[in-house]
Amino acid sequence: MAANQMTGEANTFRSNIGGITLTGKAHSLSAWFVLALRLMMGYAFLYSGVDKILAGGFDAQGYLVGAVPEGSPLVGLFATMGQTPWFVDFVNVAVPWGEVLIGLGLLVGFLTRLAAFWGAFMMLLFYFGNWEVTHGLINGDFAYMLVFLAVAAFGAGRILGLDAIVEQHEIDGQPLIERYPKLDYILG
Repeated sequence: MAANQMTGEANTFRSNIGGITLTGKAHSLSAWFVLALRLMMGYAFLYSGVDKILAGGFDAQGYLVGAVPEGSPLVGLFATMGQTPWFVDFVNVAVPWGEVLIGLGLLVGFLTRLAAFWGAFMMLLFYFGNWEVTHGLINGDFAYMLVFLAVAAFGAGRILGLDAIVEQHEIDGQPLIERYPKLDYILG
């Protein structure tokens, strides 16, 4: 199978932040890799959430209070969270069901940017909660956070996902995403 050649601006992406402009050209196979990242993270999170729910009795308190290494910049915050009963109750529901919802969103490509944002947020918390810098500041949790951000940035839900269909749904003859452009922050 041969990859299509890039023509024109179709595979060009550009971003300007703080006066610095970055420009790149994606290979035509990039869509397959972005899809693979979305599906991989969707499966991983769905599996993790379902596993916690089916095992029953998920309890984050022990982790929050005692498992976060002393060197973590957020060790005190995690301990405070673990000593706050209503917060522990919230986390006991939010983590497994959040993983399930993030996983489903990514697998079907619906509300992909929203799902990827919350996945990245969870991975950021896991990064500080599993603090291990013996081999540098980059670990698996940090890498997964970047994968979630890449999934969001590349609009992975538009690649064989429901977001592509939802965005083009017409209201009074106008595609939903054109009528409500702020939906671009959660779809895609």
